[in-house]
Amino acid sequence: MRGGNDTMAKSNPTVIQLEANPDIKVHVVRKHSPLKSKFISNNDIEMDKRANAAVKNALSKASVCGNPTAHYDAATGEAFIRYADGRKENIG
Repeated sequence: MRGGNDTMAKSNPTVIQLEANPDIKVHVVRKHSPLKSKFISNNDIEMDKRANAAVKNALSKASVCGNPTAHYDAATGEAFIRYADGRKENIG
């Protein structure tokens, strides 16, 4: 992926072109952007909330059942597996 223009104002969305199909451009709007309402409908916001809740529930269920779960730490850029007993194994 190629990132958008870094000199854009914070209120402007970042435009990303997909390498697989350069004709498709994706507008990335930050969560607290004033342009959020222009690009993201209330239905989209509701769907995001439900999707986040579903993921949290699935991770919780996997932990209760004793199954390991895969995670990604955006701050460090590392992927890891968390086991039900609390162990954490870096995988990337």
